[in-house]
Amino acid sequence: MGVEIERKFLVRDARWKAMGQGMLIRQGYLSSHGDRIVRVRILDKEAVLTIKGRSKGATRGEWEYPIPLADAEVFLDTLCEKPLIEKYRYRIPHDGMTWEVDEFLGENAGLVVAEIELDAEDQAFSIPDWIGDDVTHDARYVNANLLRHPFSKW
Repeated sequence: MGVEIERKFLVRDARWKAMGQGMLIRQGYLSSHGDRIVRVRILDKEAVLTIKGRSKGATRGEWEYPIPLADAEVFLDTLCEKPLIEKYRYRIPHDGMTWEVDEFLGENAGLVVAEIELDAEDQAFSIPDWIGDDVTHDARYVNANLLRHPFSKW
């Protein structure tokens, strides 16, 4: 079984932006139900289908499969719930680990969130000084929830 353990944080300022190159991500949801999420994502010229289970703490089941780019484009354009989630993702190395910083666009513009994937929930990690509040357990920041309740409407 695939497992994802991640922590999610707000970002204090834009110092991180000079540390990495952003990649556009377009993603949509075939299912955004709380017990199961089925997501289609295009990153540059690659596409993936991801299935996620319900979170228990910072852990949840996750399975990811590459799919043809043309199929992903059809899913995003015709089958996925609207609006789509669009964002730039930056991969920022820090103290031997990689932080993924998402700068959201569209109805979620202004929201910047940083995530770090861990091997265990209790794994120690160094937090860069540009990282702000921990929002791991705040459901508002789950991408599937940003679909229904965009940041611009908070």
